Amino acid sequence: MAENNRFELKIITPDAIFFEGEGTFLEFTSVEGQMGVYKNHIPLTTVLEPCVMKIHDGDTGKKAAILGGFVEIQKERITVLAEDANWPEEIDVARAEAAKKRAEERLARREKGVDMARAEAALKRAVVRIKAAK
Repeated sequence: MAENNRFELKIITPDAIFFEGEGTFLEFTSVEGQMGVYKNHIPLTTVLEPCVMKIHDGDTGKKAAILGGFVEIQKERITVLAEDANWPEEIDVARAEAAKKRAEERLARREKGVDMARAEAALKRAVVRIKAAK
């Protein structure tokens, strides 16, 4: 690696390698809360919440909608196994807004036979996509 403060980052989805490169700082949300990781972080594996992951590379950065999964942190390498991932320009905001509205309606009605956990997960995914796209 070119600089001493850089780590390798790989984001993998079931379909492909979504991102492979380097970074200086990574921000995401795990089931334990917000996390930020630099090179030489203590080794850790955690479960990802649907979140907007921010990949910093010095003064530049990019963000991606990560829709759950796992992250494995090693001293010089971070591997993300994501259920799904999207760059902001890949997100259909109108579709995400419609999904958010449907999920909110299902949650508000609380009808018998509606899988509330599934509706809550759909709402989280839609909100993350909308946040990433803005």
